[in-house]
Amino acid sequence: MTRGVRGATTVEVNSAEAILQATEELLTAMMKANDLDEESVASAFFTVTQDLNAEFPALAARRMGWDDVALLCGHEMNKPGALPMCLRILIHVNTEQARSEIRHVYLRGARVLRPDIESQIR
Repeated sequence: MTRGVRGATTVEVNSAEAILQATEELLTAMMKANDLDEESVASAFFTVTQDLNAEFPALAARRMGWDDVALLCGHEMNKPGALPMCLRILIHVNTEQARSEIRHVYLRGARVLRPDIESQIR
């Protein structure tokens, strides 16, 4: 089975270092929360709000060793009033876990996006 694992976080400043650090922190938390390893990852889609453009977040995954994983970056829709400085990740993983067992991870200021599942974060 292929499942989607969602995550989001906020980035403090629009710098390459801050984007890469936040991406690595979120990816690590998403993988840990779902007891996954890199081999189970089929692909990952990274989006950032338009105020984050100093670096591609997928570079953090490459630095973590995700050399054979399909990665794609894009911008979030520029909706008025949306959470600024936000980085989102959707990982497609091959797993035997039921959809209800998947743990989505929201860190830092992005916790406001899904307060209904905040208690699921391990």
